[in-house]
Amino acid sequence: MNFLDKKSATAIALQPVTADGFDTWLRKQDAKTQGWVKAAGYTGSEGAFITIPSASGGIARVVFGTGKNIGLYTFADLPGRLPKNAGGYFIDGRLDATQATNAALGWALGSYHFGKFKSGKKKEFAALVWPANADRKAVNRTAEAMYLVRDLVNTPANILGPAEIADAALKVAKAGKAKATVIKGEDLLKKNYPAIYEVGKGSPRRPRLIDFTWGNPKHKKITLVGKGVAFDTGGLNLKPGNSMYLMKKDMGGAAHVLGLAQMIMAEKLPVRLRVLIAAVENSVDGDSFRPSDVIQTRKGLSVEVGDTDAEGRIILCDALAEACTEKPDLLVNFATLTGAARVALGPDLPALFSNDDDLAADLMAASKQTQDPLWHLPLWQPYKGWLDSKIADTNTIGGSFGGAIVAALYLDKFVDKDVSWAHIDTFAWNASNRPGRPEGGEALGIRAVYAHIAQKFAQPKLKKARK
Repeated sequence: MNFLDKKSATAIALQPVTADGFDTWLRKQDAKTQGWVKAAGYTGSEGAFITIPSASGGIARVVFGTGKNIGLYTFADLPGRLPKNAGGYFIDGRLDATQATNAALGWALGSYHFGKFKSGKKKEFAALVWPANADRKAVNRTAEAMYLVRDLVNTPANILGPAEIADAALKVAKAGKAKATVIKGEDLLKKNYPAIYEVGKGSPRRPRLIDFTWGNPKHKKITLVGKGVAFDTGGLNLKPGNSMYLMKKDMGGAAHVLGLAQMIMAEKLPVRLRVLIAAVENSVDGDSFRPSDVIQTRKGLSVEVGDTDAEGRIILCDALAEACTEKPDLLVNFATLTGAARVALGPDLPALFSNDDDLAADLMAASKQTQDPLWHLPLWQPYKGWLDSKIADTNTIGGSFGGAIVAALYLDKFVDKDVSWAHIDTFAWNASNRPGRPEGGEALGIRAVYAHIAQKFAQPKLKKARK
């Protein structure tokens, strides 16, 4: 991730300045530097930098406009813009621990590039000397998890099917020394996961339920559930071509829970973790499930298929029902579930639903703290009637309004009322290039959820240990 442990003699200073403080900084410089900066028309504006030449013609230092506050993405554009230098760059300014950690994490996120399938020389990024106050462990843990999510979401579906999602999950489980099982194909029926099987049976790449556990069984139980649709054609309710192009990312929920699980295990949080991923491909053939089919579920509720393009909620309901059998202290699912959430909130704001107002408030607070946005939407119970079916216990869809809410209400039917649950409907994608957020797969919400878990479930033990 392009970090250097120590500042060497060849390291180049990276001088942060604010627009308000730029004039004061400039007055303190020698006449040669003042002339150079003024001739270049540099004013210290946010995101802009200027290289100050050394006597030998190299770079003496880089002056960079940070804006008013140093946030997560303040330095994130620089790894790809600054000239490579063997000694790297060091931030020549006072940063508190939060600023230093944000600066380093932003640098790491700005050093990501998905070039796995490109020939030729790999893209190179400038290195940063670790800021003195940065929490290296937190930066590495978080960046590695976000890289994992990005890599998985960016990988095309011909390379990453249900089997490969399972392989990725097993790799994460093995690294954390977790116990894992995979149920696939017709064994899903034998083990009573009929909804997952029905959605995935139309593909030659057989559906799977991935299940792994980690941690001390005596600790609080945290269960993560992920939607792993390797590719979504829409099924017999076939998507138009322009809506199908990005459907390799429909396994983004699975990628998110793997990244989050990796963070939890890497930090060895005192929790008992369980991860459940329903991995399928929603394809079209003679065995595909149909609109108006009635499908049985693990919970015992029958569901009428309103639209085969609403397949994610069908596979999740089996995994959520299984998750509730253990009565976890916290249940969180991630899913690229509805276009309606994107219409309402856009690509950057994952929709958060919860049956627990305190949990929702805590997650929103963690979201603000970590600069990892979520937006709380209601589980509006009056809309639950829209899911009524004349021939089954419930339909899977409910008209043309409030699609994200209706999908969450459908999932709510499969979550026990005494289980504290959050559903995060995420886009898992950056629609355009921005500092630290390259166009492509993205981890949205996992830093906020991790912070909540660490604060609520790990802090009591840490405080006790200090006494």
